[in-house]
Amino acid sequence: MLEQMGSYHPSEPHWYLPLIGVDPALHGKGYGSALMEYALIQCDRDRKVAYLESSNPKNITLHERHGFELLSTIQVGVSPPILPMLRKLRPQQLR
Repeated sequence: MLEQMGSYHPSEPHWYLPLIGVDPALHGKGYGSALMEYALIQCDRDRKVAYLESSNPKNITLHERHGFELLSTIQVGVSPPILPMLRKLRPQQLR
């Protein structure tokens, strides 16, 4: 599994966003988006792509709303799925 995960990490300089968490009682209130936006401001400032590995398929739509694209689903045997996602540079970042 680690080998497969490593194959999706960008080779270019990037921000790796290892985790984000919100108390389940507070889901749907915008806290996850606020945390993600804060991290992505740094990525945009540094003109770097952002990479993450989600362990919860329910979070895909959150990440997609912030510009991430699903690269694959990694699953070995009966392990939980790992979902590598990449957010490319925004057009305004390419200037």
